[in-house]
Amino acid sequence: MKKEIKMMERTTRVSSTRKPKTNKSLFIGLLVLFNFGSLVSESSGAESLVDKDKILKSMDWLQNQDFDWYKANIPFLETPDKEIDATYYYRWELVTRHICYGSPNSGYSLTEFANRPFWSGAYGAIACPSGHQFNEIRWMHNPHVARDYLRYWFRTKGAQPRKYSSWLADSAWAVHQVHPNEAFILDLFPDLIKNFQGWEARHWVKEMNMFWQTGHDDGMEFNINSRQTKDILRGDRAFRPTFNSYMWADATALANIAALKKDRKLEKKYQAIAGNLKNQIQEKLWDPKRNFFFPMSSREEKDKEGNVVKAHTLTYQSGKFAGNPHGRELHGYVPWTFNIPDEGYESAWKFLMDPEYFYAPFGPRTTEVNDPLYVLKTGCCWWSGQSWPFATAQTLKAMANVLQFYKQDVISKKDYLTVLHTFAISQRKDGKPYIAEALNPDDGSWRGHDMRNRSEHYFHSSFNDQIITGLIGLQPASDISFVIDSLAPESWDYFAMDSIPYKGHMISVIWDRKGDRYAAGKGFHVFIDGKKVKTSKVPTKLRISLPSLKEVPMDKDIRLNYAVNNDGDYYPRYKASFTAKETSLSKIYDGEYVYDRQPANRWTTDGSNQKSDWLVCDLGEARILDTLKLYIIDDGQGVLAPLSFTCEYWKDEKWIALPNQTRKPKQAAGKRANMVTFPAMKMRKIRFIFKNAQGAGSGLTELQAWGPGRLPYTPPRPPKGNIALNPNNKGYPKATASYSDRYGGVAKSAIDGRIMFQSNPVNRWTSYGSPNKTDWLEVDFGQEKVIKKVVLHIYDDHGGVQTPLSYSVQYLKGKEWKEVGKIQKSPVELIGSSENIGTFAPVTASKIRVVFVHKDKARSGLTELEVW
Repeated sequence: MKKEIKMMERTTRVSSTRKPKTNKSLFIGLLVLFNFGSLVSESSGAESLVDKDKILKSMDWLQNQDFDWYKANIPFLETPDKEIDATYYYRWELVTRHICYGSPNSGYSLTEFANRPFWSGAYGAIACPSGHQFNEIRWMHNPHVARDYLRYWFRTKGAQPRKYSSWLADSAWAVHQVHPNEAFILDLFPDLIKNFQGWEARHWVKEMNMFWQTGHDDGMEFNINSRQTKDILRGDRAFRPTFNSYMWADATALANIAALKKDRKLEKKYQAIAGNLKNQIQEKLWDPKRNFFFPMSSREEKDKEGNVVKAHTLTYQSGKFAGNPHGRELHGYVPWTFNIPDEGYESAWKFLMDPEYFYAPFGPRTTEVNDPLYVLKTGCCWWSGQSWPFATAQTLKAMANVLQFYKQDVISKKDYLTVLHTFAISQRKDGKPYIAEALNPDDGSWRGHDMRNRSEHYFHSSFNDQIITGLIGLQPASDISFVIDSLAPESWDYFAMDSIPYKGHMISVIWDRKGDRYAAGKGFHVFIDGKKVKTSKVPTKLRISLPSLKEVPMDKDIRLNYAVNNDGDYYPRYKASFTAKETSLSKIYDGEYVYDRQPANRWTTDGSNQKSDWLVCDLGEARILDTLKLYIIDDGQGVLAPLSFTCEYWKDEKWIALPNQTRKPKQAAGKRANMVTFPAMKMRKIRFIFKNAQGAGSGLTELQAWGPGRLPYTPPRPPKGNIALNPNNKGYPKATASYSDRYGGVAKSAIDGRIMFQSNPVNRWTSYGSPNKTDWLEVDFGQEKVIKKVVLHIYDDHGGVQTPLSYSVQYLKGKEWKEVGKIQKSPVELIGSSENIGTFAPVTASKIRVVFVHKDKARSGLTELEVW
């Protein structure tokens, strides 16, 4: 039974930190098809108010053309501004590029970059953009990804929640406002408190009642304050408006969760912390002469010329540019991103639309244009003028809050649309939607901030949350109601947003001046679960009550993808009949699917010249499976969707076709998930045979194998017989090398049992930097062993470490190294990011070494060496 919720009102003006209505055990009517990425049915069953297929077909540049995914998971937008519309759908595709199924135990998380750089945590996640990412994914119809990602930060080994600034408690509350579930957020509550306490322990300054942070760790590297220190990258330890606003937001969220728990003591504690931070931001970081919020130095700093920035002074109150009237940075608007300031500070907004300050054709600029340290660079990572989507997104959120919650006449809805439209068209490259790290605010170029296999389709900002909460104007409320306060221009004849998930219901908002576009009649209409509940003649601020507040339940059944392997486990393990150059089998089990040619996240058979090719996945032990998902590539040429594919499993020493298969779509299709379902059954090995299109190869960007399971998941044990294995690095065997790189690629990592082809985490040996044309990796067994096979898991980063030209195997006989007999190599030609097997006539020795002949100026490396 559903229980009505006792209303808890709060008078403070907040954004994602409003106190919610609570309930005990209410359930939403969402029908969820067991795993994310498949269809998720809408709860209402109402007919669409917009033509979703028509909209998606008009976005012919989409690389992810899985229309079923979009229709099942996102609200649909239509406006007269086609640039805004295009960017909106691109940003949902961007989400799919960065969703990563890290492991069965961790579930889903999100990446920031196209690769997984060394400063990222487990599975490529980075805390810095997480608040933006949560604001986006909370509007997906199914909260599974958002909930997994929240748990990830505190319960996944290798996650780094405090490596960069973030607002994780506020993010948890933001998700809860859209998809409430009391049990989930209360279970997370101790983790959120511990995270806050971690920030307090390291960054709180009692004397100033504020938190310090560096610009670098705030995600804003070379900025005008860091450049006034000797260390222009990390030198500006300051009380920043950004970080103190994030901590205010987190404290307020913790107070709200404490209220949900009915813990009055904790609620009052975090309310007091938030109240204090608000006072400090307004009293210490606001400069009434310059009408803006500024960072305050936490200690004395000197630049290379000896100029002194005094402790506890705002930007340009001391130092080389003391008394300069400029110094404004775009992040001075962040307090409004969270609705912190009282009324009376709105004069700061007069600078945003002024070309003499922040405004630019592809801006806003991150530093006002006439600042003495204003500079545009063509190299990463400069925050001294470049337009950064991270900051633009925060500014748009803040701007919407000022328009929706403050009485002022400094900025207008027209200004908002100008900035929003500029943000939309800024996300372009070669005429198509695209985003990298930062752009030139004058010409829109990504030069210097668009690095290959790193910056492409960068997920470091938000856009769709601004559309939903700003342009359309849906404001989550603290009770059973919600507000629609659209910032769309009065000149528009129509706009629509269909199927916004909100507290167990689906909300749709329609404006149709003429009444002939959406079959809903003239006027401004709001629908709940397909039923029209409110109408006005023109768009206006409306407060609407839900028929009920429902909890969005946790998934009842545990579903696991057994095909993923990001942790370097021996199983699952893959083999293929052919692997094209510049592609890798390792990419189809990394938890991510991306259909672009570059950066390549794919395995293909381009160049095999066979009518068909096969792929085998060995799970290591029998698992109950009922669903396979193949993310098929189709480049239009070279690699095409196969004419057909078969699915088989290994039973009784032979391959047997999976019985009673149901496929969606029925025919193999590229740039989308191809789902194969069948009655649940146990299997260990799965084989796919692809019938190649004429003159082309086939390929996948990801393979998933789903079935029921239990947590924690335990990977299968590796088979016995690998005499080089030493996972604990104790005793024998021991690994040494002729040369090891200085970045952590050491010999012992090549016999620890972990097979990691990703650059991060570092789990490999390489000879990068070696002066030698050949290098060797040696294993000492401590006693004589019979040896007849080596398996080389070659590390290839396509840069300084590449697949060697060749290798040989030597064994120690007496005091002399001798070559083994003829090596049968499989494959014949070495392949990087893959296993390479060498078998030979048995030899008896206590030591063995593999000698690599390097390719040109590159050097060689292994992530693992097996000896059998």
